[in-house]
This record gives sequence, C-alpha cells and structure tokens, in this order.
Amino acid sequence: MSEIDARFAQAQDEVRQLPERPSNLTLLRLYALFKQATEGDVYGDKPGLADIVGKYKYDAWAALKGTSQDTAKHQYAELVESLKNGTAS
Repeated sequence: MSEIDARFAQAQDEVRQLPERPSNLTLLRLYALFKQATEGDVYGDKPGLADIVGKYKYDAWAALKGTSQDTAKHQYAELVESLKNGTAS
C-alpha cells in the first residue's frame, strides 16, 4: 500500500470520529473527493430536479473531473486533518 493510500484510509477512519458533524457543504466536498479518489471521473446520468440531493452530489463530483485519484486522496486527507484541527472553513 502506498503512502497516499494509507493516509487516505486513515482519514476515512478519522472522519467518522470527528467531535462535531461537518457542515453540509463540507460533507458534500468530502463526498466528492471520496468518489473522485475511489472511482475517478463522474459517470452516469445527472439526477433530475426531483432528486435535489443527488443533483448536488453529482455536481460536486463532476466539478472534480480531471483530478487524479491520488490528488483527490491527498485533498480528502488534508480536509479531514483540517476538520480535526478545527481549521476548516
């Protein structure tokens, strides 16, 4: 396992142990980074207006199109670290 893979796996454990639930926008960012890191670029049809949460998730993931999986893993780990330290915006 590479260093970035180990750090990403550790961040996945740490995000579940945060003392406070992140804001919805931060959760959306975590979701998009996780999907990009594990599956790559967005695929499938964009959800319609009836599925507003699905639409936001799709759009957040689509915004990362072209981002490498290792870069997404690094950004995910950095975001979790900032949440742990209380420095996330």
